[in-house]
Amino acid sequence: MSVISLLERRDTLHDAYGRHLHYLRVSLTDACNLRCVYCMPENIVFRPAASLLQDDEILTLVQVAASLGVDKIRLTGGEPTVRRGIVALVRAIKMIPGIKTVAMTTNGIKLAELARPLVENGLDAVNISIDSLDPEKFRRITRRGNLDDVWRGIAAVEETGLTPIKLNCVVTRGFNDEDVADLARLTLEHPWEVRFIELMPFGGTADFQQSQVVPSAETRARIEAALGPLTPVPGHNGHDPARPYRLPGARGIVGFISSVTEPFCEGCTRLRLTADGKLRLCLLRDDEVDLLTPLRSGADFATLRRIFAEAAYRKPWGHRLEQHEIAQSREMSQIGG
Repeated sequence: MSVISLLERRDTLHDAYGRHLHYLRVSLTDACNLRCVYCMPENIVFRPAASLLQDDEILTLVQVAASLGVDKIRLTGGEPTVRRGIVALVRAIKMIPGIKTVAMTTNGIKLAELARPLVENGLDAVNISIDSLDPEKFRRITRRGNLDDVWRGIAAVEETGLTPIKLNCVVTRGFNDEDVADLARLTLEHPWEVRFIELMPFGGTADFQQSQVVPSAETRARIEAALGPLTPVPGHNGHDPARPYRLPGARGIVGFISSVTEPFCEGCTRLRLTADGKLRLCLLRDDEVDLLTPLRSGADFATLRRIFAEAAYRKPWGHRLEQHEIAQSREMSQIGG
């Protein structure tokens, strides 16, 4: 399928490999109220607000994406809840024709106050980061976080009735690799999905990250040694990066996202819009296309649509970590995961 035919059809956006791209992750800010060791340097300097996408610019680019068949938006950061006007922005995105799902990935620190207004204004799903159940380890990993704030946020989401609740743990050797069984144990009593994510090397923290990678196979073995066999959940959607398992008698699911050791590039349906207006074609590659400059230069909707579609068509097949190629242009916090 050529780029021209893509532009003639509203309901499909494909890359050169035939993958249907319908999922856009939108980074609302590179700023965060934590400083997680695997995500950013402790002394990171965030970009000035004027260099980032403004609300109307985000809405325009989401409209462009929706006109090409994107139907799922995930709001990320940095930390998306620190953006001023986040509730109104969620409402506006959900009202865009063609957008069926608005999800968010958050550290949960501000969810106690924001969960209900977010859900009432259209938020459909939430992933909450929680890398340890030990308050001291949690503070060490986040460099400043209070675990109680996250628990209050999870409780607030539960009170809204929003499902599914997914909890994300980035497994980092020497920090929380010994905590995975405790986190997996949460699924015995709660209908949550606890997902263990392999650490991915990026930018200025790549050397640290490479030495701290814990393969998913090792994490699975540790959980099984403590809690019993993990049984694959049937009917797994290959487009979902989290491979699902269930512990004996568990209400919830344990998932494994193995970007480094068991890549899932064949099923990838995602594009990423960075907070400074670049369309990033693969999380672990530096390929990006500037959308903010033409937008601010007065490009019309049709031109933006063409730029978006042509960029999406060039989405690479996958990362090249196995060839020791590491993305260097950004930290993870500047992409949104």
